[in-house]
Amino acid sequence: MPKYPYDIDHEIGEDNIQLLGMDVHNPVFFGSAFLITLFVVGTLIAPVGAAGVLEGARAWTLEHAHWLFSSSIVIIFGFCILFAVMPFGRIRIGGPSAKPEFGTLSWLAMLFSAGVGIGLLFWGAAEPLAYFSGWSGTPLNVDAGTAEARRMAMSATIFHWGLHPWAVYALMGLALAFFSYNKGLPLTIRSCFYPLLGERVWGWSGHIIDMLAVLATLFGLATSLGFGAMQAAAGLNILFGIDPGITTQIGIIIGVTSVATLSVIRGINKGIKVLSNINIVLAILLLLFVLLAGPTLAILVGIPSNTAHYVLNMVSLSNWFNRPDFEWYQTWTIFYWAWWISWSPFVGMFIARVSKGRTVRQFLAAVLVMPVGVSVLWFTVFGTTAITQAQAGLGKIAEPMTGASLVLFHMLANLPMTEIVSSFAIILLLIFFVTSSDSGSLVIDTITAGGKLHAPVPQRIFWASMEGLVAAILLFGGGGQVLGALQAGAIATALPFSIVLLLCCVSLYKGLSHEWQRDSRLRNSDQS
Repeated sequence: MPKYPYDIDHEIGEDNIQLLGMDVHNPVFFGSAFLITLFVVGTLIAPVGAAGVLEGARAWTLEHAHWLFSSSIVIIFGFCILFAVMPFGRIRIGGPSAKPEFGTLSWLAMLFSAGVGIGLLFWGAAEPLAYFSGWSGTPLNVDAGTAEARRMAMSATIFHWGLHPWAVYALMGLALAFFSYNKGLPLTIRSCFYPLLGERVWGWSGHIIDMLAVLATLFGLATSLGFGAMQAAAGLNILFGIDPGITTQIGIIIGVTSVATLSVIRGINKGIKVLSNINIVLAILLLLFVLLAGPTLAILVGIPSNTAHYVLNMVSLSNWFNRPDFEWYQTWTIFYWAWWISWSPFVGMFIARVSKGRTVRQFLAAVLVMPVGVSVLWFTVFGTTAITQAQAGLGKIAEPMTGASLVLFHMLANLPMTEIVSSFAIILLLIFFVTSSDSGSLVIDTITAGGKLHAPVPQRIFWASMEGLVAAILLFGGGGQVLGALQAGAIATALPFSIVLLLCCVSLYKGLSHEWQRDSRLRNSDQS
């Protein structure tokens, strides 16, 4: 039991009902399932209209609310630093006697796999090359193709994957973990707002918060799964001449979903943990190969150099006033901030689920510092290799960019053992999809079970299958048009979530202060 639980009149799962072997929260489960079905059917019936509405919402959000995204990210990052340095940074998630459920390496592997694995593989070479070449503008409007463009390309890429975005995940993850394991509240998004809403979190205010989290998570995962299937199919086409059409894409989705379902059934220890550890090993092997086969000296020199330039350019890249590169800033930085915010319920809850037993300070140090180190290393290795190849005029990577999905394969084509390593990259990509899918299923399962951590197996199968089904239906019905619309919708939904996260900062501060004050009074009474 938590050391200082809130005095609440609510039991975890008290609103649940049993149906078809499942233990589901009413109305969160049924409301989410209904809205998902309604959205999918409506989009399939009128894909062009749905895409137009969502794209319009995306464009309006990015144009008129960019300041909210930028300021929110900075404020959230500031609160995370505050929580780490204040005395209540010593508070242990789960109470003073709580022990970590997972070893440090497995814990870090799961954080990495759930939060950034797919993105690092997809953008590792593509994003620095895009900024260097001026494919869609350059950071701070530097001249494309210059030495300054190369430095700024690496700085901006690391900035998009470093401290500021991971602060979003850290905040949501810490809030969920603290209010669940220390205050005895269900592991659901609504619990983060108990200090602000009180008992109202058990009513419709809380229902709506949780349903929004379910929708954002499911459609975000389905969209990524669909795009990933198309990317993997394109890679198979380049390597083996396999038709990259809808049949192959749906086949990939079925395969990934099947493995993800088995992983979810086996649970965290026997499923997600094992796959995450495999992911880390494979990712390290790919990283080492590119490091040794690519421009090794330039990469090694670039690691400290890129770190320094990232720190030096952090303030100018964070600023949203009078930007000389407003179009680039809107297209890239605001897009990233919105994307990170829209995924915070999913990744934050998964991080919370596996972080019991860590102190607040340990939690924040791991969730903030580790990704920066990984980002610097990963993007330096892959980005330096891609840019160096482009400057040398090697193969297709030297041609003007028309998209990002094949940049990795174009880069690997200029290195030894192309077919073997590219096949290896596809396998790694698919396993990353699996870990993201089963992690997301676990999160949705927890929310729709009213915060129960061990819902019945049929319930796990339902949500894991639903992710793959939604992705397959959308691909079959509308292809990239529908998926693009869903991506636009995910960005648009980040607008209210940015406000939610800012309120979460205040709520978490109140909760941590309450815990620390109780601890202090207890210590003082023991000494007297």
